[in-house]
Amino acid sequence: MNIPTQAQIIIVGGGIAGCSVAYHLAKMGKTDVLLLEQGKLTSGTTWHAAGLVGQMRPNRNMTQMSKYGIELYALLEAETGLATGWKQCGSVNVARTPERMKVLKKQVAMANSFGVECHEISPQEAGDKYPIMRTDDLQGAIWLPGDGKANPADLCMSLAKGARNRGVKMAEGIEVTGVITENGKAVGVRTAQGEVRCEVIVNCAGQWARQFGRLAGVNVPLYSAEHFYIVTGKIPGVHPMLPVMRDPDGFIYYKEEVGGLVMGGFEPQAKPWKMDPIPSTFQFELLDEDWDQFEPLMTAALHRTPCLETAEVKMLLNGPESFTPDGNFILGEAPELRNFFVCAGFNSAGIANSGGAGRLMAEWIVGGEPSTDLWDVDIRRFGPFTGNRKALAERTGETLGLHYAMRWPRQELETARPLRTSPLYDILAAKGAEFGSKNGWERASYFRPEGMPRPGHTLDKPGWLPWMIEEQKATREAVALYDQTSFSKYLLQGRDALAVLQRLCANEMDVPIGKMVYSAMLNERGGFESDLTVMRQAADRFLIITGSAQTVRDFDWIKRHIAEAEHALLTDVSAMYSVLSVMGPKARELLALVSPDDLSPEALKFSWTKEIDVGFARVRAARMSYVGGPGFELYTPIEMARHVYLALMEAGQALGIRDAGYYALDALRIEQGRRAWGAELGPDETPWEAGLAFSVKLDKPADFIGKAALLNAQGLTLRKKLVTLVFDTGDAFAWGGEAIVLGGQSVGEISSVGWSPLAGACVALGYVRGDSANQAHAGTPAQIELWGERVAVKLYDRWPLPAKA
Repeated sequence: MNIPTQAQIIIVGGGIAGCSVAYHLAKMGKTDVLLLEQGKLTSGTTWHAAGLVGQMRPNRNMTQMSKYGIELYALLEAETGLATGWKQCGSVNVARTPERMKVLKKQVAMANSFGVECHEISPQEAGDKYPIMRTDDLQGAIWLPGDGKANPADLCMSLAKGARNRGVKMAEGIEVTGVITENGKAVGVRTAQGEVRCEVIVNCAGQWARQFGRLAGVNVPLYSAEHFYIVTGKIPGVHPMLPVMRDPDGFIYYKEEVGGLVMGGFEPQAKPWKMDPIPSTFQFELLDEDWDQFEPLMTAALHRTPCLETAEVKMLLNGPESFTPDGNFILGEAPELRNFFVCAGFNSAGIANSGGAGRLMAEWIVGGEPSTDLWDVDIRRFGPFTGNRKALAERTGETLGLHYAMRWPRQELETARPLRTSPLYDILAAKGAEFGSKNGWERASYFRPEGMPRPGHTLDKPGWLPWMIEEQKATREAVALYDQTSFSKYLLQGRDALAVLQRLCANEMDVPIGKMVYSAMLNERGGFESDLTVMRQAADRFLIITGSAQTVRDFDWIKRHIAEAEHALLTDVSAMYSVLSVMGPKARELLALVSPDDLSPEALKFSWTKEIDVGFARVRAARMSYVGGPGFELYTPIEMARHVYLALMEAGQALGIRDAGYYALDALRIEQGRRAWGAELGPDETPWEAGLAFSVKLDKPADFIGKAALLNAQGLTLRKKLVTLVFDTGDAFAWGGEAIVLGGQSVGEISSVGWSPLAGACVALGYVRGDSANQAHAGTPAQIELWGERVAVKLYDRWPLPAKA
């Protein structure tokens, strides 16, 4: 067929994601859109999807996205005249174990907070809603009346028609074989039918998205796994409005189809599809049945719904689906290539999420940046190393199985590790370090005493708590050493480096050489794109320190804001320096034993840096403490880190030095009210809401991104406000995400929580919304919803309260 030689926007992939992006772009007035599909619409994975549509997601923004999708699906048939198979039949999620029931109770509290109707129900009530289910071994269940199901192929075709009705062109049987780039931008595609020039490309290629991304030099870390469900003949008692049912402890789900059941699930150990690359001719195709692989699911289903013992099983469908390294999907503009967007990797939840994801992508393309905080699904959370195919295959075998597995607090993924390690990794491992992974970096979470077994997972007080408290005590009373090598570190240098930082940062960046500045980096809405610390090393050279998870994201944000005419070079130097943080009241005493340099408060003031000797090494010492109290961060050339660590450890024995991990670090920073990006700070939070007005200088001579929004918001009623929550009892242990209840109403959620030695209980940070955000809190009684129980807390705008004179 003939295709045009140019279009403003080209979408590659005609599954539900591509059709949703096309539909929403057209609704926003972008009608010069060409969608290219290598086969037929829906022929990849959409056609064999199960079609379950749920609303609840782990956070507020993702839940709003799913809720929007449901609203769209309910109205689409009336708009386009094409049936979607949408039925708001509700869903029942059941729990076999007390721990699972606690998790479901937390989901009810979160749903209340997010505005989703959700009810806790008894096993008997669950049986009333789902009569073919065995309930004698259930602890309870939850009921979400707004959930439903759809026919994936029909839904996709309805979206496609809605897009076509507004002028979008769609061409089937067109394989894209290359991407045309000029000056770091995507400007067109190559096909067997010729080249098509464009301004924007959107990669909606589903399980081909990684292969297509590679054509453009873009990393899209996803990998396909074989994915199964059975289809039965008619079963008595099964009717079109039978709810969707999920039994996560059995790893299974059910939905009604033509009077029978579709039953599938997520087996604990998945089977990666050993097909790489996936041929473009794989259309409307399935893989061979594998009853051995399906057996755990079938066994669980026969137990939960005994009617399957006599039901006709028409087929075992094995259709591959793509999964990502962290189980979240992938949205956004690729950091490697301007104007190349990705919307893929839906982890077998594309039908539920594509409606909302398509709108968010269209907003991003049209508006130049996302309209809300999408960090959980942002493509920039992945470093280039995540494209390794061996690692992807192994991780996919794990992440598919975790969809319904019991997810414990602070449970770490185990495959494809260890990968990125500090020079101290082996030393710390030998000393009992238990590691967590952040952006591929292995980081000590806590240290297990010799001879003690690793504690099991729990929803209650963890077995590692006493060991972490010892690390906290060392930090507050003596000296503790933290390996923070995983920090992201960039060097910005050149004639215009200062001008770039002044435009990007809300604080005053024109400071003396040697000074450190903590600053917000804002978007046009006044929300945090990042918070970072900048050290001025010379008139035209700055070392930028930011969070371990944000390496790609923050680098991309800074780089895209350097104008072509500006002389400023940004380099990622994260792997060149270790950071050893020496924290506690004896930190200066320790450094005096290994360094001849004067580190008194007069010689090195708080938030200043200077180069010093440590042992045989030269390092940059910064007087800075993320955990509160006295401390130094030592920026050490990576090849000298081992020497510096050993020198500090040897000298510190007499002072009670102790290795400490990130659990202690995090808990101590929460106790001191230090905010963390990705928890308290994000694109939807302003410095006014986060209580970080000190990091903003509205009167600095240079204009900065977000200044206008902050000026407009000054003095206005707050939408939300960050508060500290101090628990009334040391018996309760929270993990984060719990709903905050004030006056009987859910007013927000906990963003971070940790054990505080100062309080002898948990202390948390969280946002309160609505009227609560504009009231003063100095010990206001409130509650949190902890596993279905209400626990008393007190709210503070500032804690610890200043000591009386």
